[in-house]
Amino acid sequence: MKLLLDSTRCQGYGLCQEPVPDLIELDEFGYANVLARDVPPGSEDDARAAVEACPNSALRLEK
Repeated sequence: MKLLLDSTRCQGYGLCQEPVPDLIELDEFGYANVLARDVPPGSEDDARAAVEACPNSALRLEK
């Protein structure tokens, strides 16, 4: 699975980072940066939680 970010939709809430701090970092303004596009085995549920936490649907998972 790959974690993808549409940066044009990110509003800097930072809610997505909590479930996957090893995959997403926040910049100084709270905007998300995906550190690792490939979701490691065993982290799929956390990645789904990050996607669901985003109020603007800026994140998505792809196979």
